[in-house]
Amino acid sequence: METRQRSLVKALIWNLIGLSVMVFVGYLATGSFAMGGSIAVVNTLIGVAMYVVYERFWARIRWGRHV
Repeated sequence: METRQRSLVKALIWNLIGLSVMVFVGYLATGSFAMGGSIAVVNTLIGVAMYVVYERFWARIRWGRHV
């Protein structure tokens, strides 16, 4: 089991990597870093929100857990 702080740092770093990749992909798709950045920020916010919902959903499922 890892600490909450470690989990938070890992999640933040992972999201920063994803945000950077999305800015680049958005730039390639639109030719604009501003538009690419906007797309990346929206994508990251939606992704974080959906991940929280996903995790809460799975927290209620007992299948596959060892107590």
